[in-house]
Amino acid sequence: MVNLRRHGRPPYRIAVLHGGPGAAGEMAPVARRVSRLAGVLEPLQTAASVDGQIAELAACLRAAATLPVALVGHSWGAWLGVCCAARHPDIVRELILVASAPFTDQHAATILQTRLARLRPEEGREAQALLGRGAALDDAGLARLGSLFARADAYDPLPPEAAETKAAPLPRDDAQAAIFAAVWPEAAALRASGELLRRARSLRCPVLAIHGEHDPHPVAGVCEPLADLAHFRCVPLPRCGHTPWLERHAREPFFRLLATALGFGDACADA
Repeated sequence: MVNLRRHGRPPYRIAVLHGGPGAAGEMAPVARRVSRLAGVLEPLQTAASVDGQIAELAACLRAAATLPVALVGHSWGAWLGVCCAARHPDIVRELILVASAPFTDQHAATILQTRLARLRPEEGREAQALLGRGAALDDAGLARLGSLFARADAYDPLPPEAAETKAAPLPRDDAQAAIFAAVWPEAAALRASGELLRRARSLRCPVLAIHGEHDPHPVAGVCEPLADLAHFRCVPLPRCGHTPWLERHAREPFFRLLATALGFGDACADA
């Protein structure tokens, strides 16, 4: 399967899901760290619709994983994990939402404003211009927008060499903007209609939300809508932005939380 990376040795009972949509490869550092303890799958989503990505993920897990799996999803990947677990409950044993986007439009209303306020004025204007391209945004533009927002999203980021961010070339590294343009409007419509939250509230597996307190995506937008789930926990991380494993202060607490949730105690801290 060309759109799947395997880390560590089988059995593969854990899978990490990247954000974006279209940010394939961003979870490689997490997969590598956890693979010191157990086999990890890193699916790279290529389908150009929400339903397509759900089906693609489910097929990948049924083909390569030892089921049921623990899904660790970042940002959009958290939503994808929710949708997959809701539609295919037999293949997901637990769900870990890392820096999930909010589940209601009300909670999402401040994200862009917060990001722009953290950028220099010229950077904010550039970000708005890139957003204004809409479906015409190309891969270079998406990468630049991601770079700007990553700066706004971070609290105290580690330098790239310390964060172990280097990853192998993507099998489809020329299609990420097209994937974003196709998938994100559908995902946003699911949230606006309430369907995304309905799917989340239908979950029966344990759900853990790990969320940076400095993340422009407000932690209340995840923890409040899901609070009534029977097996739900929300753990805010202080001094942490949108990507915990890249944060100087939150990196090790994040990996300890992740290891404990996956059943390894705090072994990831020492792995």
